[in-house]
Amino acid sequence: MEAIRFKNNRLFYLDQTKLPQKEIWKECQNLKEGFKTIKELKIRGAPLIGVFSAYCICIAMKKFSLKKEKFLKEFKEAVEFLKKCRPTAVNLFWALERLQKLVENNKDKKVEEIKEVVLKEAKKIHQEDATLCQRMANFGVKLIKPGDKILTHCNTGFLATAGEGTALGVIYKAYQVYKNIKVYVDETRPLLQGARLTTWELMKKKIPHALICDNTAAYLMQKKEINKVFVGADRISNEGDVANKIGTYNLAILSSYHRIPFYVVAPFSSFDLRIRKGKQITIEERSEEEVKKVLNKLEIAPKKVKAVNFAFDVTPHYLITTIITDRGIIKPPFKENIKKMLK
Repeated sequence: MEAIRFKNNRLFYLDQTKLPQKEIWKECQNLKEGFKTIKELKIRGAPLIGVFSAYCICIAMKKFSLKKEKFLKEFKEAVEFLKKCRPTAVNLFWALERLQKLVENNKDKKVEEIKEVVLKEAKKIHQEDATLCQRMANFGVKLIKPGDKILTHCNTGFLATAGEGTALGVIYKAYQVYKNIKVYVDETRPLLQGARLTTWELMKKKIPHALICDNTAAYLMQKKEINKVFVGADRISNEGDVANKIGTYNLAILSSYHRIPFYVVAPFSSFDLRIRKGKQITIEERSEEEVKKVLNKLEIAPKKVKAVNFAFDVTPHYLITTIITDRGIIKPPFKENIKKMLK
């Protein structure tokens, strides 16, 4: 179960905009196509975007000049170009800057040698992410008990990472240990990543679950039908504020009110220690049409109505119970403990 494949120096991806109706694999053949693939959410999920962007650079390098000075210029331009496709998920910038730094450290080598170093690093980023997912699952499963009824938001599984996932990865691990857990899945308006993608993954894994409208969570919490919430993260500040799919903040407030643990699961690559507070995180605003139509097809609102479409929101650290990372579990006070964990 994977969302991207890199074989024989060719990059393939599962088009997530076609799921769950069709499982269609496509090939990314150049940088512009890679940009469009990420921008249009054919590939999505913060960790996976990082991996995919690294491979996009490898694909682009095939056509770069063999003259050192021009190659270095083209490489930097490609990195800066890809950085513009989505502004919120820090993993994109993390992966691209990692490759850029690597090139700078190896600029005295021949161009072909630099290309080999970059390709090796992209593959390393890919494998690392799969390993990080396993580690997060091993830490996170300790927070789950038999019979737990868990709510999750958006999609955080193998469609969003190079491994089993972040929040969903923990749930998958828990189901291996406790067969009697139940999962509730938010539909995740407006693009329905929960309804289309998370339920598809859970069905593949044969894990009991139920899809709910985004506005149903509070009622289920009131009825004590939810006793834990697990979500992912696209960027985490050094104070522990979390940017994640729009609607996450709603769930954190509801969880606090109902005294339900609210867990965030993210690898170290999702932390941005350059940012102190969540309000400093750039929040992507997408097309009005995504709100006015269902999956950009069926119109559900008057054509002339104005719509607001923020892709993410920010959950302040004081609403978060615990952050589960590949390096361990981080508890409040987050500012001090994040620094200790990520040193």
